[in-house]
Amino acid sequence: MAEGQKGAPPVGKKADVGGGLELHYHDVGSGPAVVFIHGSGPGASGYSNFRQNYPFLVDAGCRVIVPDLVGYGYSSKPTDRPYSLDLFADTLKGLIDHLGIESCVLVGNSLGGAIALRLALDFPGLVKGMIMMAPGGIEELPVYFAMPGIKKMMSDFSSGALDFDGMKRLLQLLVYDPKHVTDDLVAERLAIVETQPREVLSTMQIPNQADRIPDVKCPVLGFWGMDDQFCPASGAQRYLEDCDTVRFTMISKCGHWVMVEYAGLFNRACVEFLQELDLH
Repeated sequence: MAEGQKGAPPVGKKADVGGGLELHYHDVGSGPAVVFIHGSGPGASGYSNFRQNYPFLVDAGCRVIVPDLVGYGYSSKPTDRPYSLDLFADTLKGLIDHLGIESCVLVGNSLGGAIALRLALDFPGLVKGMIMMAPGGIEELPVYFAMPGIKKMMSDFSSGALDFDGMKRLLQLLVYDPKHVTDDLVAERLAIVETQPREVLSTMQIPNQADRIPDVKCPVLGFWGMDDQFCPASGAQRYLEDCDTVRFTMISKCGHWVMVEYAGLFNRACVEFLQELDLH
């Protein structure tokens, strides 16, 4: 069990989200609600993805929710159903409802971006804005499977070859500068991956939602690293062409994790965006 294990992420709270499933989450601060939605990958959790970001928004006067998606972190990890976009979105909406949140801004990276898009489309009254970092779910699957980072991630996780050095090499694919992959981060991911069934990645089903982007009604702030090895940076153009209110920052010498490699820039831009939305 990863909880309490040396090097594991800190433990927050758990909520029953229906279907016999629980989501683990951190709930910090007060004010307008901001929900961080992490990406996929072996050992991923909300805390390990966003620990450099969410405290900044708490200090800026927000209530920040940092959940672990189903199959990740300390949340339930079923093996009897596919990890579909519906499963991810439905369980996250269950958590939002459990917490009594009636409006929020969603912050989504990679898989988290695909989930944010689904929720914004299905619940436009709930989602007042989206902050997207290399969002997934806007290409056909062969495009993603051809990306070098995803090929490596799928191969290593399915083979069970993720010792400390293997996890470190995998995480270094997510960034342009390997200095951002610290030993603490590797330890956090290893503690979680020990509890993760292979079905989390092997059964994942995330459809291409690009044709629905024009239906997004809320403002969008986006970021993309030009050296992303997981989601092609050309995806930014889909949002720029099809959203009514959108701006994207493209960053050179940056990989899949803008919020890690350029945390200061990302945090400041998020606060500015939230102020523009005037959520208070």
